[in-house]
Amino acid sequence: MNIKRTTTRLLAAFCVVCIYSFVIDDDILNKVNQQLEKWSEVHPVEKVHLHLDKPYYAAGENIWFKAYVTLGSLHKLSDYSGVLNVELINDQDSITQTLKLQLNEGTAFGDIALPDTLHAGNYRIRAYTQYMLNDGKDYIFDKAISIGNAITNKVFARATFNYSNKPGADNLTAVINYTDINSNTYTGNTVNYTVMLDDKVITKGKGITDSAGNFQLNLAGNTPALLNNGTIITRVNVSKGYVVTNTIPIRALSAKGDVQFFPEGGNIINGIPAKLAFKAVGTDGLGIDIKGIVENTAGNRVAKLTTSHLGMGVLNYTPKAGEDYFVNIEFPDGSKRTFALPRAINEGYVLKVFESGPDNLRITVATAKGASDAFNLVGQSGGKVFYTAKSNPGNTVFSALVPKNKFPTGIAQFTLFSSTGEPLNERLVFLQNPDDRLDVAISAERQTYAPRQKVVLNIATKDGEGLPAPGNLSVAVIDETRVPVNENNESSIMANLLLTSDLKGYIEQPAYYFNNATDKTRDDLDALMLTQGYRRFEWKKVLGGAASPNKFGRETTFTISGRVTTPKGLPVTRGKVQLINYEGGVIKLDALTDANGRFTFKDLIYIDSIRFLLYARTAKNSKDVIITMDTTRAPSAANYKNAADFYSGVASIVNTYAENNKALYYEQLKLGLGNHVRMLKEVRINDKFNPTKHSSNIVSKEFVDQTLSGRQIGQGCRNLVECLEGRIVGVTFKGGLPYSTRIDRPMTVLIDGVVAHPNDLKTLNSNDVEAIEVIRGGAASVYGGYGAVLVTTRRGDEPLAFYDTKRFEQGVIRYQPKGIYLSREFYSPKYDAKTNQKLADLRTTIYWQPNLLTDADGKGAIEYFNAGSLGTYRVVVEGIDDEGNIGRQVFRYKVE
Repeated sequence: MNIKRTTTRLLAAFCVVCIYSFVIDDDILNKVNQQLEKWSEVHPVEKVHLHLDKPYYAAGENIWFKAYVTLGSLHKLSDYSGVLNVELINDQDSITQTLKLQLNEGTAFGDIALPDTLHAGNYRIRAYTQYMLNDGKDYIFDKAISIGNAITNKVFARATFNYSNKPGADNLTAVINYTDINSNTYTGNTVNYTVMLDDKVITKGKGITDSAGNFQLNLAGNTPALLNNGTIITRVNVSKGYVVTNTIPIRALSAKGDVQFFPEGGNIINGIPAKLAFKAVGTDGLGIDIKGIVENTAGNRVAKLTTSHLGMGVLNYTPKAGEDYFVNIEFPDGSKRTFALPRAINEGYVLKVFESGPDNLRITVATAKGASDAFNLVGQSGGKVFYTAKSNPGNTVFSALVPKNKFPTGIAQFTLFSSTGEPLNERLVFLQNPDDRLDVAISAERQTYAPRQKVVLNIATKDGEGLPAPGNLSVAVIDETRVPVNENNESSIMANLLLTSDLKGYIEQPAYYFNNATDKTRDDLDALMLTQGYRRFEWKKVLGGAASPNKFGRETTFTISGRVTTPKGLPVTRGKVQLINYEGGVIKLDALTDANGRFTFKDLIYIDSIRFLLYARTAKNSKDVIITMDTTRAPSAANYKNAADFYSGVASIVNTYAENNKALYYEQLKLGLGNHVRMLKEVRINDKFNPTKHSSNIVSKEFVDQTLSGRQIGQGCRNLVECLEGRIVGVTFKGGLPYSTRIDRPMTVLIDGVVAHPNDLKTLNSNDVEAIEVIRGGAASVYGGYGAVLVTTRRGDEPLAFYDTKRFEQGVIRYQPKGIYLSREFYSPKYDAKTNQKLADLRTTIYWQPNLLTDADGKGAIEYFNAGSLGTYRVVVEGIDDEGNIGRQVFRYKVE
C-alpha cells in the first residue's frame, strides 16, 4: 500500500500554505473545510467506467465490457455500491436491453448480445449505480456507439445537410441517398418521413427518390436546436411488403455558429492583464476553427484571436477603463460576425493559475487599487480540500507556489472567497501528479507473428515510484486492420474517470488529451478547463448548513418492498407478508407491515428472471387485501448530452465492417451459434412492424398471424407454455415445444430477437412477457421455414420490477424483479482438433479478458491464439491498483 501518497494527501487537507502575502487560516476557511467535509460524507463521489472490447459492432455480435466503479477523489475502487445498471439505448431513446451486475470490490464484467435483427444505427451504452442518480444524468457513463447490419438491413441511408440564409428565411436542406450494400441506388421509391425534435413531431410528409437514389427534404432552419438535436425518420418503400426504416440525426452547419467567452477566474478588471478563453461551436455541436481581430471602441486593433483545438483558444489583452472591446470573427464558410467581449469592471479580483515548472502551480490574485478586504483561497478535488490560504488585507497583488503533489491527478477547483465567505472567483485546473499513475508495461516474445500462432503477453504494473503495484485489469485484443480505431474518439479509462465524469456538458474527443501528452495537449486541456464548468455542487448549498438528503439510496443488495391495503385503500397494520421463490422454494421470507401498511425484505441478491409469489394476510388472517409493490424506473434517456457523437447515418467504416462480418455470420448460422435467425434470400420482407414498443419482429403487420399482449396471455400458470396452450391458433405444444399444425416440426422461438431453444418457453413466466407474435405463413421462412413464436419481454424503460395486479387468488400476486445478470465467458479457441478453424479465423475480437489480476510483484500474463487474418493486432490494457492509481497501455504487433 502506498502509505506516503495517502498520508500526504490527508495532511494537505488541513495544511495552510503561506508564501509571500499569505497568512494563517481563519474561521471562513475552517467553515469551508468543515462544510465540504460534511457534504462529502453525505454525497461521496462515485464514478463508472466501462472498458469495451471494440469501438463499434455488427448486429449478431456480442458487446463485451468490464466495469470499474470508483469512490472519492483518490479514485479507489468503490465498496459503496453493490449493484450496477447497464443499458443499451437506441436512436429513439428507448432502452432496448438492461442488465444488473453485482459489483465485487468495485468491478464487474458482462456482455450484451446483439440480435442480427437489430437495425443499424446509433446506439448508446449507459452505466450507473442507483446512488449516482443523485447527481443527475450528466455524471453517469453514457457512450455513443455505432452498430452496423449487413444481414437484415438492405437499405443504407447517407445524409448530407446544407444550410442557407435567404432574405427573410433560413433554410435547411437534407439530401438523403439510399443504396444497397453494393452501392446500387434505389430510384423511384416512395419515402415517408417524420422530423422529430425532443419527442415532438416538427413536420411529416413523403416524396420519391430521384435517379441517383436521392431524396431531398427542405426544412425551416430558424430553430437552432433542430440543427444539432433533431432527427429524421424515413420509411422507404422498396417493394410491396418491404419497407425499411432509417433514423438520421440532423447535423447541419450554419453561419450562426456560437462563440462564447470565459474570463479566467470569472472577472475582467480594468488595468489588469486579462486571460480570456473562448469556444466556437457549430450548429452541429462540434468545435469549429475561427479567426478574428479584437478592436476597441475607437476601432484600434488590440489583439488577434485564433483557435488552437476544436474551436477553443485563449486571448490575452489588458482592458482600459472607459473602453469596450469587440472581436470581428471569420467562420469556416467565410461568413463574418462581430461579438462584444465581456465588459471589464473597476473593482474585484482576478484569479490566475498557471504551471511553474513540472512540479508546481503558480497562483496569483490581483485586485483593483483600493481593495482592502482579505480574501480566502480554497483548492479542492472530488469534494476534499487539499489547499487553503488567506491573504493580508490592503495588498493588491498576491502570489503562491503550490506543489502539484498536494492534489490527486484530475480536476482541481480553486475558489476565492470574500472575508464574509461569499464565493468570488473560480478556476478549474487539470493536474497530473506523477506519483498517481499506474504504469502498465506489455511485452511479447516478438513483434511479428503468424496467423493462428499462440501469443503470450507479459504484463507488469508499477506505481509512480517504480514499485510493483498489484492491478485489477482488463485486456482487449482486436484485429485493427478489420476494426480501425479513432483513438481520440475512444472513451478511455483516463479520459472518463479523470475528466468527463467530473464535467457537465459535451466534451469532444476527450481521449485526445491523454493519448500523447505534449506541451500542446496540456495547453489545449487547460483551455478546456477555462471553458467548461464544474458543477458537482454549489457552494451556496454546501455552506448553507446541513447537507440535503439523497433522493436515491445506496444500493448494496436488493430490497423488495411495498404496501398492503384493504380494498378501500386503508393500510393493513401488522399484516403478514410472505415472499416465496416461485420456482423451487429456494427463498422463503416473512415480514410484518407497519402502521402505514408497508413491508420490506432487505439484503437480497437473486439472479435475473427469478420469479416470486407474495402472500399477504391481515393480522386476523384475512385474504381480502391489495398488495402494491414499489417500483423504480430507469432515468430518462432523452436529451443525450453527447448527441454530437452520433453519425448522420451509420459511418461507412461501420457498414464496411458489418459487410466483412457476413462470413462470420453465415459460418455461425451453419453451426447454430451466435445471436442469429435464418434469413432466406427469396423472401423480401424487411418492414419492422412494432406491435409493442420493443418488438424485434422484422416482417410487416400483414404477415403476423396472431399477436397476444402480456395481459391477454393469462394468469395462474406455472410457466408460459401452460398459459399459451389452447390460446394460439394453429399451434400445438408437444413436450413443451411449439408446433405449427401445417408442418410437424418445431417452430423457431425468438426471445427479444435472439434465437432460443424451444424449451426456453418453459422457463418464462407470463409476467415477464410484453407481447407474443405468431407467424405461420410464407413469411415464416425468414425465421427458418417452420413458423416462429416471437417473445418480447418487458424492458428497463418500464418499471424495473413487474408484478401482476390481477389476483389469481386473494392476497397473492406474482412478482418478477430485475435480478443479477450472470455474464457469459468469452470463447478463446485453441486451434486444436475440436476447434472449427474457419469460425476461429473470422474473429475480430481476438481475445477478451476482463479479470486479469497482477500479483504482489505486479506481474501477470495472458495467452491466446491469433485469428486467421493478416494485419495489425491492437492490445489495450486498462485498470486500477489498490491505491486508485489509473493506468492504460496500448500495444500493437503484426500478423503476417
